Amino acid sequence: MGAVQVTVFFLILLQTCKIPAEDEEWKSATATYTKETDGSIIVEGACGYGDLHKVSYGRYSAGLSTMLFNRGSTCGACFEVRCVDHILWCLAGSPSVILTATDFCPPNYGLSSDYGGWCNIPKEHFEMSEAAFAEIAERRADIVPVQYRRVKCERRGGLRFTMSGSSHFYQVLVTNVGMDGEVIAMKIKGSKTGWIPMARNWGQNWQCNVNLTGQPLSFEVTTSSRKTLTSYNVAPANWQFGQTYQGKQF
Repeated sequence: MGAVQVTVFFLILLQTCKIPAEDEEWKSATATYTKETDGSIIVEGACGYGDLHKVSYGRYSAGLSTMLFNRGSTCGACFEVRCVDHILWCLAGSPSVILTATDFCPPNYGLSSDYGGWCNIPKEHFEMSEAAFAEIAERRADIVPVQYRRVKCERRGGLRFTMSGSSHFYQVLVTNVGMDGEVIAMKIKGSKTGWIPMARNWGQNWQCNVNLTGQPLSFEVTTSSRKTLTSYNVAPANWQFGQTYQGKQF
């Protein structure tokens, strides 16, 4: 292989390979927290996860500014966040927490990005639960400078698929996704069909318009690093809307 061919090969390799999460560099952002009765975020949020304690995200959930949220495709991704460069507010030793993206922090252009408009474009910002925020900074702080990086998501059990919709409109919410956490494509298969690509409805809700009543259902999930996992016959033939079924894990 000549020198030119070798160069082209490595250029292609760099374009097609995603940097592993644990090797990503720290980046700068800011963080605030939202108050809930138990110090956690329990609201549904823009990713569609519902009660965040039921899907095991709870206190370690976060809303992301526009620049990080990426129109919902970042839902489910995990970030390591630590408070930095503030002697008064950051806890000693800069401890970090692992957060799951579950919500969108909308911009507020009526307020300055330095006071109140924390999520205005082009700010990169995390809106954390009070409990998680208290693990990295003093609660008295309004806003703190942080560093963040993408990390692998550690999950217990398999991927969870929650069915909703009607006889001709099927919506599947996928949660508890390990590794990348960020689903970029989904397919569904009935026992009488081939693989049917699903479209993103919102957050991590995926939809199709094929009648799958009375058929066992299989799912194919692709994450942001292009890893694909197939779970066969996850939902039995008598599956019902509103129920959650568990598949394999990355």
